[in-house]
Amino acid sequence: MKFHKEGIPSLIITLIVVAIINFITYYFFYTSPIVVWMGYLLSAFLLITILQFFRNPNRTITIDDNTIIAPADGKVVVIEEVFETEYFNDKRLQISIFMSPINVHINRYPVSGIVKYSKYHPGLFLVAWHPKSSTDNERTTIVVEHKNGQKVLFRQIAGALARRIVNYAKEGDKAIQGDEFGFIKFGSRVDLLLPLNVKVKVSLQENVRGRETVIASFE
Repeated sequence: MKFHKEGIPSLIITLIVVAIINFITYYFFYTSPIVVWMGYLLSAFLLITILQFFRNPNRTITIDDNTIIAPADGKVVVIEEVFETEYFNDKRLQISIFMSPINVHINRYPVSGIVKYSKYHPGLFLVAWHPKSSTDNERTTIVVEHKNGQKVLFRQIAGALARRIVNYAKEGDKAIQGDEFGFIKFGSRVDLLLPLNVKVKVSLQENVRGRETVIASFE
């Protein structure tokens, strides 16, 4: 288990806060063991929370050009046909994954190919499961063209708590299935917009794991 680089600033801030809490409780409330232990427990809680949120578990992958894998950990909350208006302007199959604060928040390329589009959109911070979060929230849209000529669009969407989207993907980059393309802090959602002819391999409310779970396959 590794610690993700995006968590280093948060870890430093947490360590400073923990040091302040322990200094105050030890030097000003040393005659009250209950207060001291409460300070220790609060410090441990803050530190463990940050460490688990930014954890980077080791996961193996065998690249399969016929499959589309989960770009993130979480729960499948949407499987429906929609009209995509930002890039394709046609009908697509949307599969959305809701990431709770306890999930791993690393985002990974669902397919290999070439990044054809990468754009950041400022916006609102509606709860991630809100129907309008895909179009109204702060988000980043990325499109990868697979070697079979089909394109897969995916969006990082900020939620009510997630106010920091990190996107590494740039137009022209070579995307490798399972490699990191970004990170979203503190609860969020990732949408996949797939060709209508894919074969879906997941169901609503199913928990998926980024880089491991097969979301769909090309026909």
